[in-house]
Amino acid sequence: MAKKRGNNEGSMVQLPSGSWRAQVTLNGRRLSFTARTRRECQEWLKKTIGQIDDGMTYASTRITLEEFLTSWLISSKASKRPRTLAHYQQLARTYILPNLGKIKIRDLQPDQIQRLYDKLLAQGVGIYTVLKIHTALHSALGQAVRTGIIVRNPVTSTMPPKEPAEEMKILDESQASQLLIAAQNSRLEALLHLALATGMRQMELLGLKWTDLDWIKQTIRIERQLVRPDKSQIQFASPKTKSGKRSLVLGAKSIQALRIHYEHQLAEKKVAGEKWGENGLIFPNTLGGPMHPRNLLRDFKKLLREAGLPEIRFHDLRHTAASLMLNHNIPPIVVSKRLGHARASITLDIYGHLIPSMQNEVADVIDDLITPIPFTQPVGKSLSAELQTRQP
Repeated sequence: MAKKRGNNEGSMVQLPSGSWRAQVTLNGRRLSFTARTRRECQEWLKKTIGQIDDGMTYASTRITLEEFLTSWLISSKASKRPRTLAHYQQLARTYILPNLGKIKIRDLQPDQIQRLYDKLLAQGVGIYTVLKIHTALHSALGQAVRTGIIVRNPVTSTMPPKEPAEEMKILDESQASQLLIAAQNSRLEALLHLALATGMRQMELLGLKWTDLDWIKQTIRIERQLVRPDKSQIQFASPKTKSGKRSLVLGAKSIQALRIHYEHQLAEKKVAGEKWGENGLIFPNTLGGPMHPRNLLRDFKKLLREAGLPEIRFHDLRHTAASLMLNHNIPPIVVSKRLGHARASITLDIYGHLIPSMQNEVADVIDDLITPIPFTQPVGKSLSAELQTRQP
């Protein structure tokens, strides 16, 4: 039986199935919402009427997810990084729109999104890809909530797959030395030396320019990183966070490795002649342009094999650098600054398990601090008698 709210505020009715349906009129048209409980319908009515009061039109309720996502991606150009935006466009085109694009955005339910996640995982789509889809949809539909197109973000009620624990492979001191020995006189020698000495990210290394290096002060600034929005476009961008923009002090051996690298680059430039495109990069390709990460990875894997080392990712050199610093008692706050983390707590969350245990040393120190010093009384005198003899 229908239960009227009166004063044109909408109505609710319980369906034969036991579910509830709420309805409200907007611009002479009827909007409907069905839910399992009366309370959900009451909340929908309250929020929808509030949105109508704020100026929501009937036309906005007819927008499909495809129409909204297309518009949102265009308006996001000013706020999203080029690579992120390109990735979101690809995810929308390949996975989201073919499955959910024709659904009106106000009708989109959490179970429909959840079924998409489950379907993609069953088809062998990677967990990280599904998590990126979750992030893109959550961000887009969050904007739809803020602009009054929908009452609530359906993505919030979904259960995305759990991110797998990252397998961290680390070289020890001996293995790091083996790698640098294998890289001697190669184009990657200075790059690998800097990666192990500083813990810089791959794209930070590839974005370095000679103007970032101060030979006298022995410092290098991380001002940018290489980004590749797609296969044909190459761009540079600022580090993702404020702390990512940093200046690092280099050791004398790192400076020497860069001096040798500079001389090799001058010879390389001479051989290339007019084909050389000057970009001022410290680690360019053989023609002066940005080095492609895929080519770097190929040469890196080759050096690992030549050195007889286990296969690791290039990013594991960053983990190795952090491990070497922490295992040689470099304070976590210093390590976090070199790695470009916003807080030392981030460094400890990621690498805390690498810090060698000092439980035995701590136990002995605490024991020494709290153990009372024995007091020996003079022979034949009590403590009170001794004190009395000292009084004036």
